Amino acid sequence: MSRITVLALSLLTAGLVGVGLTARAETASAPTKPAAKPTSQQPVSASRKDLQSQAKGLALATEVTETISANQLEIANRVFTGTAQCEFNQTVSVDAMQDRPGHFKVGFNKAAYVMTPQETTTGAVRLEDKRNGVVWLQIPVKSMMMNQKAGQRMVDGCMHAQQRSASTAQAAGGTIR
Repeated sequence: MSRITVLALSLLTAGLVGVGLTARAETASAPTKPAAKPTSQQPVSASRKDLQSQAKGLALATEVTETISANQLEIANRVFTGTAQCEFNQTVSVDAMQDRPGHFKVGFNKAAYVMTPQETTTGAVRLEDKRNGVVWLQIPVKSMMMNQKAGQRMVDGCMHAQQRSASTAQAAGGTIR
């Protein structure tokens, strides 16, 4: 064996022994942690329940007292109310809420949504229930309801009496306003 090989083996052996000693020293000097205590579910205190109840009440109050701007009230005047006949013999009811100006109760398939008008750049009437992610869109010749969360139409081809007359005028070659 050459001198270099013997020297390399000596250094390698010394290095491994040093690492082993260092590791033993670290584990011996490291304090042992006590075993973790089993977690037990403690009952929520009454004051915490009161705080949670108050927070829910504030959230509900904020939702209920959503402020309606003058532009939204103007849009609300253009919303067709009553029952709209839709494709596949479905109906949607749109009713103004007398106690809350600018709010509408829109009913479809045994579900009711409280919607407020939203401004659009196209001039279409858009009612939205932000909590449920449901939108009612109204253009001159038809209306539709969409679920924004699912990204799909719930019902389409809905027409109020005013939209039926507009659709008839368009079919006759008239203009729609």
